[in-house]
Amino acid sequence: MLTAQQVHALMPDATELMSDEPEMESSLHYEQLALLVSCLEWLWRDHQDFFIGANLTVYYSREQLKNRDFRGPDFFLVKRTERKPRNSWVTWEEGGRYPSLIIELLSDSTAGVDRTTKKDLYQNHWQTREYFWFSPKTLEFCGFRLGSTGVYEAIVPTDQGWLWSQELDLYLGVRQGQLRYVDPQGQPVPTLQEFNRLEIQRAELECRRADAEAQRANTEAQRADTETQRADTETQRADTETQRADTETQRADTETQRAEAEARKAEAEAQRANEAEARAVAMEMEVQRLRAQLQGRD
Repeated sequence: MLTAQQVHALMPDATELMSDEPEMESSLHYEQLALLVSCLEWLWRDHQDFFIGANLTVYYSREQLKNRDFRGPDFFLVKRTERKPRNSWVTWEEGGRYPSLIIELLSDSTAGVDRTTKKDLYQNHWQTREYFWFSPKTLEFCGFRLGSTGVYEAIVPTDQGWLWSQELDLYLGVRQGQLRYVDPQGQPVPTLQEFNRLEIQRAELECRRADAEAQRANTEAQRADTETQRADTETQRADTETQRADTETQRADTETQRAEAEARKAEAEAQRANEAEARAVAMEMEVQRLRAQLQGRD
């Protein structure tokens, strides 16, 4: 008899199981899958508790291995697990965890299975909480969420046709012929390349804004210099006017002094004239007196 520990020791390491999925149908499917993977990995670049499977086999029972009944979603997300590379997803090596979200990319050869057999498997056995399918060719897009009774219920789209994913905390919506993640504010989640382009555009915009501010500052500085020059010119003109006024005042003062001197001279002349006239009168009276004396003697 073997103990459980001995049996476990004899069991092979199933984490080495390689994925056994067929190639995708077209380049449209490859591009769409790459877009879904790259956008979410870039958005969650700081998270270490999730795994994204892209066209990777999910092994969920030993009977499945025996029957080679492989099932690999085109895109699946497992949350609350270690973020690391894997050859496949082996549920019994991952603590019994199944994908919490699956997206199938419909093609002519897989659409019927994706809408029926796989939907039933994801609902009844895996109990994947959210399931979406999208056709890169026809743009058909549907989404389902596991209800309280364990049955998928269609997710009601927004007016834009977007479907809210509780697992992603994002919308999924068709934009320009591709299925994209859309944040709660209605902005598409960018890829790394789109993010870099946006950063370059933002940097260029900031440079242009800085150049505009510098030009505005230069214009203001030139205007200020012009105002300073105008003020200096006005000050010089005012100084010239002040000097002219001072000169006029000095000239007026000189004229006043000259006038006062002339007035004093005129007063002096008048006084001298009066004195001369008084002397002449006195002399005339003396002459008359002398004449009178002479006549008296005769």
